[in-house]
Amino acid sequence: MTVTDPETQAGWVPDVEEEADAEDMPLSLRLSIADTLTLGNATCGFMAVYFTTTGILIPHLQGSAETGMARHSAATAVILMLLAAIFDLCDGLVARKLRSSPMGAELDNLSDLISFGLAPAYFVLVYGMVADDAHQRVSALAAIVVLLAVVLRLARFSCVTLKDGMFQGMPSPFGALTVVSIVLLELPFIPTLLAIIGVAWLMVSRVEYPKPRGVLAVAMLAWIVGAMGLLAAWAFDAPGGQVLLATGCALQVVMGAVIPLFATARRVNTFRDNRREARAAQLP
Repeated sequence: MTVTDPETQAGWVPDVEEEADAEDMPLSLRLSIADTLTLGNATCGFMAVYFTTTGILIPHLQGSAETGMARHSAATAVILMLLAAIFDLCDGLVARKLRSSPMGAELDNLSDLISFGLAPAYFVLVYGMVADDAHQRVSALAAIVVLLAVVLRLARFSCVTLKDGMFQGMPSPFGALTVVSIVLLELPFIPTLLAIIGVAWLMVSRVEYPKPRGVLAVAMLAWIVGAMGLLAAWAFDAPGGQVLLATGCALQVVMGAVIPLFATARRVNTFRDNRREARAAQLP
């Protein structure tokens, strides 16, 4: 039914116009379920920065001697980074099963930059300001190195096409969690600094890492949930919480160091096999 405006005498059909507007909406403006998970990733990264600032940096600048609040805030910030990694893992799985919007890849890169670039780099910076044996300017330089490594890694990921199932360079979520684990281990300043720079180098390297799919995705999810439990035990000063956290952080760092060795060994074996096949083909 057409309703006529008495002033303009023009026909107005609201239902038809609303349907037309919905049909004319560009696909790039429609968020999918995967995009919503990606935005959850970005939110967790921002809140990690918030808790690092309000619970660790500001009390330190105010001269507060309360260590429990700093421990709770540090644990909360890292748990939020872990939750961001879960969102990052799930949005890819959902996008493959359902669909993603045309801006899904851009949203993913921007969210990863916040959660796995800015948040861990800021965590390193604050560590350099509150630790007893740290040097603020050197820590700031290390934080910049981490941030730029993630920026370069994400930019390269958008431009380089690799074989299916593999990443080139340490994935940014894995790198961010390794950097934070190094800080939580509370090693002397120089070894901590060198280890952080080593992780940044791995993120921009050409070392291949497997994508978390199938059993590997389930194992990664279980590892993240377990790490959250370790952080909660440490935050609430549970018996053995400090030892459990140190063990979990050490395992994270060891995995970051061992996976490139396996990848390098696999590439060497592949190269040798190719040479043997080439020589065998040349024989009469």
